[in-house]
Amino acid sequence: MLYQLPESDIERFLEEDLPYGDLTTSLLAIGSRPGEITFTSREQTTLCCTEEAARVLEKCGASVHFFLPSGTTVQGGVTILSASGPAGALHAGWKVALNLLEYASGIATRTRKIVNLAQAVNPTISVVTTRKSFPGTKKIALKAIMAGGAYAHRLGLSESILVFRQHTAFCGGVEQFLKTMAALKAKAPEHKIIVEADTAEEAMNIARAGVDVVQIDKLPPEELSLIVQQIREVAPHITISAAGGINGENAADYAATGVDILVLSALYFGKPSDIAVSMQPLTT
Repeated sequence: MLYQLPESDIERFLEEDLPYGDLTTSLLAIGSRPGEITFTSREQTTLCCTEEAARVLEKCGASVHFFLPSGTTVQGGVTILSASGPAGALHAGWKVALNLLEYASGIATRTRKIVNLAQAVNPTISVVTTRKSFPGTKKIALKAIMAGGAYAHRLGLSESILVFRQHTAFCGGVEQFLKTMAALKAKAPEHKIIVEADTAEEAMNIARAGVDVVQIDKLPPEELSLIVQQIREVAPHITISAAGGINGENAADYAATGVDILVLSALYFGKPSDIAVSMQPLTT
């Protein structure tokens, strides 16, 4: 089961949309009338944040009868969440729940597509995502990529060691930095050392230096495939990741190069899922 967002986030989402009550429902004097709300997929969708959407409705005073868990892939026309309660509660939670479902499921659906494309070529490849989610949405974005079958490349700066050219520029350059690899490993024996390479030659030098992971940035698949073979010959136990410009159109090509990991940001950007909402009064 995927993690769930904390109650404070649910409250914050509602506060953003409903700071002073629902003026329209109040003026129409329909808030106490019983009704039901149903969320239905309009297209093939990998769901995410159904749990949070249900909690939004419950927080507003509705009773949730059914929802499919995050990570479920459905075809169009499938009911994914239903609830009943006073019209005021349903209207209060309607758009907040829908926005959560559509944006998170959009990311999850793109993720599932890319994971499937990559693993059809290389069943053992891992798809991981960068820190480029829109600020303030990390918990939703990470849950969404996990619902789609991917994992986080890095949760943040505090838990992993990834050395970029922007770091080595302060260390006398890449070659000078690589001379310190043994000392760096001694300082952090529980962590893997990841170093990014911008060229095939640089990737080979980094691999020879004894890093745990060489991350090769923005090489086209044809060139990447050649350098992967060469690295395997000199450092057969090293992990190789590919990053930079990987998306749904080329993920299979990059997976075919023989790398172990695909690192990408494209999953975060695109259309939300299309989810229909119906709301009906209930007769008593």
